[in-house]
Parts: sequence; C-alpha cells; structure tokens
Amino acid sequence: MARHSAQKSWPETLQDIAEMLRTDPGVLGKRDIDASCRALQIDPAAPGRPGDDCAVLRDGDGHLLFAMEGFINAFVEADPWFAGWCGIMVNLSDILAMGGRPLAVTDAVWAADFPHAQEILEGMRAASAAYGIPIVGGHTNLRAGQSQLAVSIIGRAKALITSFDAKPGDVLIAAIDHRGEYRAPFNNWQAALSAPPERLRSDVALLPALAENGLCRAGKDISQGGIAGTALMLAECSSVAIDLDLDRIKPPEGVPQARWMATFPSFGFLLAVAPENSLETIDHFKNAGVWADEIGRIASGSRLTLSCGGHTETLWDHAKSPYLGLGRKEAAHA
Repeated sequence: MARHSAQKSWPETLQDIAEMLRTDPGVLGKRDIDASCRALQIDPAAPGRPGDDCAVLRDGDGHLLFAMEGFINAFVEADPWFAGWCGIMVNLSDILAMGGRPLAVTDAVWAADFPHAQEILEGMRAASAAYGIPIVGGHTNLRAGQSQLAVSIIGRAKALITSFDAKPGDVLIAAIDHRGEYRAPFNNWQAALSAPPERLRSDVALLPALAENGLCRAGKDISQGGIAGTALMLAECSSVAIDLDLDRIKPPEGVPQARWMATFPSFGFLLAVAPENSLETIDHFKNAGVWADEIGRIASGSRLTLSCGGHTETLWDHAKSPYLGLGRKEAAHA
C-alpha cells in the first residue's frame, strides 16, 4: 500500500500527472513481478498463466482460480484491523476480475504475540462475515519480530475475463464504487466498510454475470498501481496500446484527478469490451449504484497514453520498457 498525503500538492497539468505516475511507488511496485518471474523462469505459457489476476487451472467444464496477497508490513502495523479486512477484500477482487466466484480463503499471520495478531484476525473475521466467504485454515506464528499478513483465495469461474484478451477496437470501461472515502495514511479508497453486507454480496455477482453473458472478455481489477498501473498491465499482457481519456475519468467529489489515477479502490475494475457491448456493460454497473463509463480506447501498438483537452502524453511504452515482462509471446499488434 503506497503512502500518499492528502495534504500534498497534486499535479494538474497532463505532463506533470504523467511524470508523477511514472515514479509513483504503487505503479513502480509492479516491476517486482518481472524480477520474480525471471528468477522462477515462468512466463504466460506456464501453468496458471502468470500475468492474470489469478492462476487459472482448467477444472472440468470451468476453471479453478487461485490467488494470494501479501501485505506491506507498514500497512499491517499502522492499521491491523483494516489490513485483516483487506486480506479478504483484495483477494476477492482478484477472483471477481477473472469472472469468478470466491469459494474460501486461508491466511498466514505472524505477530509478536496474540494481542498484536488479534486485531488482524478480527478484521479478517468481519470481512469474511460481510462478504460470506469462509476462512478455512492457514498458518499462525505468534513469536515473530513484526506483524505480517498474507492471504490466499480459491474460486471458480464458468467463463473467464483475462488480462490477455483485450483487442484493438475495444473500448476501455472503468467501473468503480465512489461511495466511500480515503483510509489514511495510505492511498486506499474504501467503499465497503459502511456498505450493507447484502450489497457487498450482490456486488460479488456483477463480474461473473458479465463474463457468463459474453459481454466482457478482458480486464483487471484496479490494484496498487491505480488506474494507470492497471491499464499498463492490461496493455502489456494483451500486447496492445491503450489511451486513457482523463476527460472521461471522473473522481469522487473533491478528489484531485492525479490522486485518483494512482488510487487503490476497494471495488474497481478496468474492462476491455467490444463497442456494441459498451452501453449494456455500463448500465450493468450503474444499476447497482457503481460509477461506470468509457475511459479509453484500445488500439494496435504498445504505448499507454494519457489524453486531456486535445493533448496527449505517453506514460509508458511496454515494448521499449517491459513493465511486468509477461506480455504475449507474439509481436504486438501493428
């Protein structure tokens, strides 16, 4: 979880926003994936298809989904209860991003003693109850030097949404729940803690329904890299170019555009959709009270660009500077 001060001066010009995003800790943190995959000698052709939000394993007439999240120690130390809640919430988002439904989670909790672990575990228990996802086991160490948390999840999908299937000509839709607020001191927009459990459980069905109805074939959950970093991951995995239209990306009231582009929302997704399915997809979220709109276009090439007021700025070219290092093996669309 990258720290951002709510009081800092946020850039306003397109060029300055692009420069901020290129050096944002949340955006750059995704570069660690490249190093790990090279050390393990795995690529998108490996079992589980690294680069997606979950590992995908064929299972009968559907797919088994498997993912995990480890949490920054400073976050666990600063906000242990919310870190526990996020252990459920962010893993759930990975399953949903793939068009799946969650089945269960396990956790690994390290702490100096039980009082330090208790808040983490209580946050996990609260989220488990709210979302209706059981915690079925894990690992506990109450003699560690500092508090640490990792959570894994398993789910199942009938039809997939993947990071590798965005096509030139698709529109890029963002669906983000604006009904929330920032959780200091990190750049996390949480729209879940005050939501009724019935609404949270209803929202769990939104992404699987899109996939099963054939409305969406590609996408990702908006994670630590924010809208910008997530769009870059999607572009590289699918070997395409994406232009993000800042005039169409609407932050919640009072939130600077630059901050919103780097924000980690509790419910947020980028979806590559065929133009003829755009309105139905947007209405699918709006009918549930979730903000959604077309925020960009997918084209041939390898650049992620930002556009605003008729001006364009290149944020990253994944062909020249790989981001995850997990793009498709064939050449980018040309």
